[in-house]
Amino acid sequence: MPIRQLSETMINQIAAGEVIERPASVVKELVENALDAGASRVEIVTSGGGLNLIRVTDDGSGIPEPELSLAIARHCTSKLTEDINDIRSLGFRGEALPSIGSVSRLSIRSRTAAGDSAAEIGIEGGRVLPVRPAAANRGTTVEVRDLFFATPARLKFMKGERAESSATSDVIKRIAIAFPAVRFTLAGSDRSTLELPATDDSAAGSLRRVAQVMGADFPDNSIAIEAMREGVHLTGHVSIPSFTRANALQQYAYVNGRPVRDKLIAGAIRGAFADVLPRDRHAVTVLFLSLDPAIVDVNVHPAKADVRFRDPGLVRGLIVGAIRQALADSGIRAATTGAAGMMAAFRPGAASYGHGGPANGHRSYDAAYRASGPSGFDPARSPQRPFDMGFEGAGFEHRGLRENEQAAFDAGPLASADVRAGQDEAAETLLGAVLGAARAQVHENYIVAQTKDSLVIVDQHAAHERLVYEALKNALHSRPVPSQMLLLPEIIDLPEEDAERLALHSETLARFGLGIERFGPGAVAVRETPSMLGETNVQQLVRDLADEIADNDTVDTLKERLDKIAATMACHGSVRSGRLLKAEEMNALLRQMEATPGSGTCNHGRPTYIELKLADIERLFGRR
Repeated sequence: MPIRQLSETMINQIAAGEVIERPASVVKELVENALDAGASRVEIVTSGGGLNLIRVTDDGSGIPEPELSLAIARHCTSKLTEDINDIRSLGFRGEALPSIGSVSRLSIRSRTAAGDSAAEIGIEGGRVLPVRPAAANRGTTVEVRDLFFATPARLKFMKGERAESSATSDVIKRIAIAFPAVRFTLAGSDRSTLELPATDDSAAGSLRRVAQVMGADFPDNSIAIEAMREGVHLTGHVSIPSFTRANALQQYAYVNGRPVRDKLIAGAIRGAFADVLPRDRHAVTVLFLSLDPAIVDVNVHPAKADVRFRDPGLVRGLIVGAIRQALADSGIRAATTGAAGMMAAFRPGAASYGHGGPANGHRSYDAAYRASGPSGFDPARSPQRPFDMGFEGAGFEHRGLRENEQAAFDAGPLASADVRAGQDEAAETLLGAVLGAARAQVHENYIVAQTKDSLVIVDQHAAHERLVYEALKNALHSRPVPSQMLLLPEIIDLPEEDAERLALHSETLARFGLGIERFGPGAVAVRETPSMLGETNVQQLVRDLADEIADNDTVDTLKERLDKIAATMACHGSVRSGRLLKAEEMNALLRQMEATPGSGTCNHGRPTYIELKLADIERLFGRR
């Protein structure tokens, strides 16, 4: 078959396959054009999930009549200079309008501020209609009808009307967060109206817009983030560990104001919350990255949702470090949703109480305790020392960390001299503390405490489990991890580039107890492994590390395995459910919780305490 030039319509339809995936993609491109034009008000109307009608109206600068024909031509744009590395607008490729017009019936009606009248141009399945006069206010209205009528094969892959409408709503919310000073309205016969009033560009205005999109609970359950490293500026908000969701749909990320869905950023968020969330729960985040456009590539894909950073390790480290530091600095906080659930449970006729926060993980506390070890209490055994609780036979004492473990458990709250010294404080002074003064122990598991304006209920096992884990982890990482020498070195064949990456990180791996060195061009020799791991699949561990370094330039896999062992040991070494505590022991536990970052959740992500304000209690009794 001879080589021939494709027609302009065929070229546009091929491009549409990449740019226009579904109605939400059309809305995204048109709204981005409106924002690039300086709009302060954007109105979107849809019908049939967007397949029948999409209309986007803005009050931006408009398109002059002589330029309308250029606006619908491929690779014509007003947003890009001669420097492809200096992209400061949302759109820049000049593909969206001709691509949309090639698979739908498209009309553009626009008027500039200086224009006496408006003009309109249309495209039907790639056929351009002549420019004609029209009546319109300043700005632009783009109307898309019968999407994909010219490409029936793509139409067959569309989901139901509700799913397409939901995807469009998500696109608008995602964009709206980055532009709080713009008013967005989304309406139509296929949906309930979504209206996001304009706020302002200040930090407070941005948080109000986030609350409009993500719910009024988020600001009260979030922590502000701000960090700078080597010219990369990170701002935003992340949820406290006890305020989570079942999926990652409420994780929003922006690079220079552009909404993105980036694997590196998503992985960094998971890594930052790895110690405080269960596997089936996800943090709620809004993160803004600002950096020189020359060090980030937004021209990776026509949809512009993916980006590539020149230094991905820098960006990942910035995100992980900033979130972990913010969590540590925020002190102990409980999710407000826990109190709301408790209030609902106390009302007459309410169902049995189930916390809606981090997740009971669909497991009862009792089930969790049974899974984590013996639940009975023997006063002859110290609750802080797993080696005195019948675990000598489990092999822990042979894993090279006994000294660190002993130090960690000796530092536990019930053995703290500082805490014992504070037991003589007046009760009135304790009421001013975050968790207040212990008043009672209920069912040998829950500590009831009183503050000046609230009632606090603490799960003693979950709370002490977190405290012991943090102490053990600090002891574990305060010096190089003990390692055990292999009788015969393990030789692992790898691609040459993987072997090179592992060699570059050999010093870091050695601090975690893994001794490796190059063994020829395409292999590494493993001579030492961390003692804590005991017998392990060295081949699989090294290959996992090589894959992680290739993806993220980190060696967190090994650290996570060590932390997991520490978490298991902390669970067995904690105050058990069913142990009676003295008043001074309960207060000691509360004070240590206040001093330990992340103590609002246990190692499994469950809440360690719930706070009920006095005003809420009074409402329950009709006193307010």
